[in-house]
Amino acid sequence: MKLHKIYHPITAAPFQCTKDYMEFEPCDALKPYIRCFWGSAKTVVQEKNPIDTIDIVTPDTCMDIIFTTDFSHNKIDNCFCGIDDRTFIAQNHHQTKKTFFRFAIRFYPWGASMFAEESMKNTKNAFFDAGCHLPGIKMEIEKRLFDVNHICQLIPIAEKVLLDHFQEDHQNPIVLQAVSKILENRGNLSMIDLRQEVLIGSRQLERLFLEYIGVSPKSLASMVRYQYLWNELLYHKDFNIADAVYQYGYSDQAHLCHDFKKYHSMHISDARKYAIQNVGNLQYNFHESQYNSL
Repeated sequence: MKLHKIYHPITAAPFQCTKDYMEFEPCDALKPYIRCFWGSAKTVVQEKNPIDTIDIVTPDTCMDIIFTTDFSHNKIDNCFCGIDDRTFIAQNHHQTKKTFFRFAIRFYPWGASMFAEESMKNTKNAFFDAGCHLPGIKMEIEKRLFDVNHICQLIPIAEKVLLDHFQEDHQNPIVLQAVSKILENRGNLSMIDLRQEVLIGSRQLERLFLEYIGVSPKSLASMVRYQYLWNELLYHKDFNIADAVYQYGYSDQAHLCHDFKKYHSMHISDARKYAIQNVGNLQYNFHESQYNSL
């Protein structure tokens, strides 16, 4: 399966690299299913600060399992996050001094079901204890968290755990074929055309998507289109909004901007500024006048 080679979902701040957030590539065997590992590079000492920080979390079509080792209170918190089709604000409180280590696994939309012991149904926009869907992975990783103090020590352990829990029979060929068609068309694909491509009825296709991905094929296609657009306007210096309107099947420029804001909660120009606000020495030859007019 090579879907990961044509699809690279990104966050609202894809250049972010701080003491408590870094991304790391998985081994080759896991790349088709795991978008990245992320977390704090090492144990973080968070000082008390009356000013809270916020992060904007936009739909990246991924699912995450997140572990936070709280050394100050000698406990481990975890969470499994389903695909979210909303933008929300993550507010970080710093009311007390805390020492912690965070480690997370980010799955492609088709990837989590390969390791899960429960269906992805009803996981959209929801958060669970990781034991609800990935109990074996939760148990194996949590028992090692107090023994490591750097993410590079944990990644090889997590990779082995994931490979040991990989379930090839959890792959559904119809779902993978449908996802492939959505990605090949960058989300610009009607559901009628998709059903004709995979030769299956609408109800059955939706049922399979909810079971293996957690969202409907229409919802996934819409988010994939947004993700391809976000990648293009951020990374391509020759991005042209008029061309994008045609390429992604929008009726006009206003339609494109409205759809982007629905997922990103801000205008295109503001989204780009937010993405690169903390990036030093990165020079992009974007057409600033074009963005400022949106």
